[in-house]
Amino acid sequence: MGVPDQLADRMSMAEQHEYLRSRFSRRTMMRGGAVTLSAVVGGAFVPGATARAAVPTRSTAPSAQKVDGRLVAPFGRHLAYGNDPRTEMTVSWQVPVAVDKPFLRIGAHPWDLSHRIGAEVRTLYTPAGVGASADHTQYYVHAKLAGLKPGRTYYYGVGHAGFDPAEPHLLGTLGTFTTAPAHKAPFTFTAFGDQGVSYHGLANDALILGQNPAFHLHAGDIAYADPSGAGKTADTGFDARTWDQFLAQTESVAKSVPWMVSYGNHDMEAWYSPNGYGGEEARFTLPDNGPDKKNLPGVYSFVHGNTAIISLDPNDVSFEIPANLGISGGTQTKWFEAQLKKYRAAKDIDFVVVFFHHCAYCTSTAHASEGGVRQEWVPLFEKYQVDLVINGHNHQYERTDVIKGDTVTKKLPIGGTAYPETEGVVYVTAGAAGRSLYAFTAPDSYEGHEHEVDAVASFVNTKDGKVNETVAWSRVRYLNYSFLRVDVTPAPKGHYTTLTVQGIAETGDRIDHFTVARRAK
Repeated sequence: MGVPDQLADRMSMAEQHEYLRSRFSRRTMMRGGAVTLSAVVGGAFVPGATARAAVPTRSTAPSAQKVDGRLVAPFGRHLAYGNDPRTEMTVSWQVPVAVDKPFLRIGAHPWDLSHRIGAEVRTLYTPAGVGASADHTQYYVHAKLAGLKPGRTYYYGVGHAGFDPAEPHLLGTLGTFTTAPAHKAPFTFTAFGDQGVSYHGLANDALILGQNPAFHLHAGDIAYADPSGAGKTADTGFDARTWDQFLAQTESVAKSVPWMVSYGNHDMEAWYSPNGYGGEEARFTLPDNGPDKKNLPGVYSFVHGNTAIISLDPNDVSFEIPANLGISGGTQTKWFEAQLKKYRAAKDIDFVVVFFHHCAYCTSTAHASEGGVRQEWVPLFEKYQVDLVINGHNHQYERTDVIKGDTVTKKLPIGGTAYPETEGVVYVTAGAAGRSLYAFTAPDSYEGHEHEVDAVASFVNTKDGKVNETVAWSRVRYLNYSFLRVDVTPAPKGHYTTLTVQGIAETGDRIDHFTVARRAK
């Protein structure tokens, strides 16, 4: 991406950002920050709500001439919950060129889209020399909705001057979304990591849509515009246009299912901001209830029904890929423990699910396990009895036994049940969403093809480098494309409420299933 290898090896993400800014700003006569906020930020979807103006910033891109809006169609729609999934949703999309007055229409019926809400444009400019492409400008548009009704399905359309989705000939562009329920109710969610742009990614998306999930979790390494994944700018393969392809690929699901992302090592793009996440902040609007919006925009939580979901940023604690190591100064871990304490005390929350990129426990020959995660967060998983941990990073499916104190407290065969209140934590690596696959040192072992091995050679990344280990916790291994489906079934107080977890292959076959059970509050 423009920093010589011998420099990038010694630089933090912030140092690489400063190097690129000084080099390419002088060369291209650019100005100011990377992300331009223009147009109007969407107001709340309540009677009498007003829109608030976006904060203007300077643009790094040359002023773009707008074209006739009738000739420009939005694409790449994707949803995200707000802080309260019962009443808040953000609709985001992309346009290929600059447009005037972007907006969103919304209503309870496709023939009644009278509510029109102004949207915010975030312009992202990538100059020639920062990666593989020539100068490239991307226009991301966001409309934040509040005051929605719980458990309600809404119809929406996105447009701009000259392109009104309420026009009869454009009704085919409408989308829908459903807010989270006000009370406990059964629901399904899906998850994976490491997708990128590929046939396999597209195939997984088609299967996920068929699961009818309430939301989807993407555990880092989203589009792979930066294929190096080292948090370095030495990779000449960086191509911001990959995001255009990714959002178009994902739209079939994400236009109706909130696509909740966390950030991995391939999501650190040094040109846009010192923390590497400036590009992500242009593309996504996530809940802003995390500990450090400036440095850790991918850290947040939300509640759907009886289940709390927490997204973490392991780049902050990664010994393996240290470009952002320590960026939060410890605030992320403190916030995380406070969230766990709050959710465990909440009378209406039974389950706590945590998702993030780097694996706490995995036997891949590529990345294996991250010692920083084990050091910082595993003690908290165990102290607060986290019900399920979902990771990516390693491009395969692997599921552990029940673990506590780095040892197996209970073997969890396919079809088994774990009781986190008394036994420990189950970890799932679901990183085979679309990118090229990695390898195991032990043979595959999955539903219908079980090959149990109680001693698997692996390693853990520590501050002193790789440390070999032989582990007994690798229960299910599947080296092909797949994703995770989780069915949440509430129960009356005192009875067992369950998470039914399934690994689903790209073929549609089930490769794993197990249950997590705890007594309902």
